[in-house]
Amino acid sequence: MARGPDGQGGGAGASLADQLFNAGTLADLAGEFAVLPGFDAERFHAEAVAGLAGRGLLERLDWIADCAEAQLPARFPAMAEALEAALPPPLDPGLTDDDFGRFIHAVPGILAVRHGLEDHRERALDLIYAATQRFSMEFYIRPFLNRWPDQTLARLDLWAEDGNYHVRRLVSEGTRPRLPWARNIALDPLVPLRFLDRLHGDPTRYVTRSVANHLNDISKIAPGVVVDRLRDWQSVGAQEPREMGWITRHALRTAIKRGAPEALALLGYERGVATARLEVLTPEVAIGGTLRFRVTLTAARDAPVLVDYRMIFARPGGRRAEKVFKLKAGKVRAGQPLVLEKAHRLKGDATTFTLHPGAHGIVVQVNGEDLAEAQFDLR
Repeated sequence: MARGPDGQGGGAGASLADQLFNAGTLADLAGEFAVLPGFDAERFHAEAVAGLAGRGLLERLDWIADCAEAQLPARFPAMAEALEAALPPPLDPGLTDDDFGRFIHAVPGILAVRHGLEDHRERALDLIYAATQRFSMEFYIRPFLNRWPDQTLARLDLWAEDGNYHVRRLVSEGTRPRLPWARNIALDPLVPLRFLDRLHGDPTRYVTRSVANHLNDISKIAPGVVVDRLRDWQSVGAQEPREMGWITRHALRTAIKRGAPEALALLGYERGVATARLEVLTPEVAIGGTLRFRVTLTAARDAPVLVDYRMIFARPGGRRAEKVFKLKAGKVRAGQPLVLEKAHRLKGDATTFTLHPGAHGIVVQVNGEDLAEAQFDLR
């Protein structure tokens, strides 16, 4: 029996929703609610399981919250007290990464937004504070940022110094301008930089990964701001150098793919250090086959190089699409050609990108600079 990301059994073909929400995981949640006086755990379990079919992941979360809410106190302060009483122990404080929690424990966040957002802001934020130590509340803090930006930011200022790293991570993750799956926030994307100024020195990778992802989001709209901030953090020295280097690389990954000169320069990559020759070894490739090509770099002096390649795909109606791929991060030496070969499979069964026959292109990019290009036919 395969085990899903929620630590529960699920068949090999089970969907993510089935792995996260099933009779087993809901039995665990029912057992936690059973500590509440008058809560009928068996009824909750039967109702919740019966309503899973036909619902997607997020719909199942709302449904499970509906089933729990039906047996909780109607007034939010009492509801919040009951939800806190039913919470499992906090996630292991001795860990430092990859401890997201279980999706079944999103219920307090859903109900905090439903019933606390308008009339019980402070109590709802207290509940989110407790709940995020069991399951990340990054989705559920965002409605509060939209409805009560000043008051919520004031809370986050306090939480950025909290002793629990899950709470500190929430400060960064919950304020990301482009958090996957989450609703948008109206907050100026540069406002949370004040939190990142403190959190980049955090001793846990779980927090610093969020900081780097947050900066990567900002780099899509203000790459210069991100580069300046990273340069400032390097000079401050609040983070151990190796981890600071990791944060810098991770935060600049989108800017690097786009060839942003200031981002490349911060990582030590200069333009104009090499020339490149590109040879397409398979000028005709069938969909599902492999494109093979060779890149030869030469340089007048030793220099670090970051070599990427852009695939230019033919699309219906004469349109084009591009995607950047990594080739090599290394060093080119004076008078010693650096030869790189690559076999790139052109998948015909990818679910996220459909290939179409026609003339395609490949562009070699060295330290953010386009140095060579060629074509091949896809059939």
